[in-house]
Amino acid sequence: MSAPLPPKTCGRDGTAFRHELYPYRGDEQFLNGTLGFIHDALEADEAVVVAVPSDKASLLRDELTDKSAVTFVDTTTAGPNPGRLVAAWAAWLAERGEGGRPVRGIGETDWRRTRSAAHLTELRYHEWLLNRAFAQSPAWSMLCPYDAADEDKDALQSLSRCHPLIRQDGQYERNADYLTAQEYPFEALAGPCDPYQELSYTHGDLGAVRSKVAQCASDAGVAQDRLPRLAVAVTEIATNSIRHGGGGGTLRTWAQDSTFLCEFRDAGYIRDVMAGRTRPTVGQLGGRGLWLAHQLCDLVEIRSTRDRGTTIRLHTDVPQ
Repeated sequence: MSAPLPPKTCGRDGTAFRHELYPYRGDEQFLNGTLGFIHDALEADEAVVVAVPSDKASLLRDELTDKSAVTFVDTTTAGPNPGRLVAAWAAWLAERGEGGRPVRGIGETDWRRTRSAAHLTELRYHEWLLNRAFAQSPAWSMLCPYDAADEDKDALQSLSRCHPLIRQDGQYERNADYLTAQEYPFEALAGPCDPYQELSYTHGDLGAVRSKVAQCASDAGVAQDRLPRLAVAVTEIATNSIRHGGGGGTLRTWAQDSTFLCEFRDAGYIRDVMAGRTRPTVGQLGGRGLWLAHQLCDLVEIRSTRDRGTTIRLHTDVPQ
């Protein structure tokens, strides 16, 4: 059973989302920790959502026959962009938590198959943002298993900073390494690869932006059926620059490691760290540009500070 925590930390006893990191080594430890978490939930009449790699899902299914309260979901349906996962978890929570029923989630990323260093950074950022996204969800708690078999202490510490709680030997406790800062400490983006194309834009230049991106994307080998989607994304981001970033910005495009990148720089500042990661409501005015970019691109990187402005990079995969 889980060790008790003060009310302000434990979701169903207070107001805060409970978010635990579970470092393990090997299948036996994986099963011990996750099954204990699940059995505690079932004893408390809570629903469970499991989103783990297929091999780990098979292990759990073998141990959880006839457990109708446990739902297995496939995170790959959300696509490769980690920026879509907060909305996905919100949907799974709403579906399984109907009527206010408490829900526990188990979410594990196959970190060793992460597509790129940029994806790795954004996945960690997603883990940190979960604490913000579900801060006021008292009926929701989540366990994040992490395979620490390779003893990469730096990787484990980086992920640990995104979780306020750590679980070991069936017990959980506060994590002294957890980052509570209001702004995530991003690493600076590396400069574009040579050769790159650059275009300054302002009012009336959206057509030129779309044309530039379409030509450069085609030259880089982006599939033709991806070009219309990319055109929508770049239009939304450039429009945001014009409306909220000082009247315009700078576009850069280049190809790197089987990826086509569009970078937008402007003088604006994005205050809401959740911008683009939660599904817009039907009657919402504005706020759809970043959401669309996340849905249409394989990765979106955002760096925004009051003193340096905003940089947004849109990644589109190039077929091998």
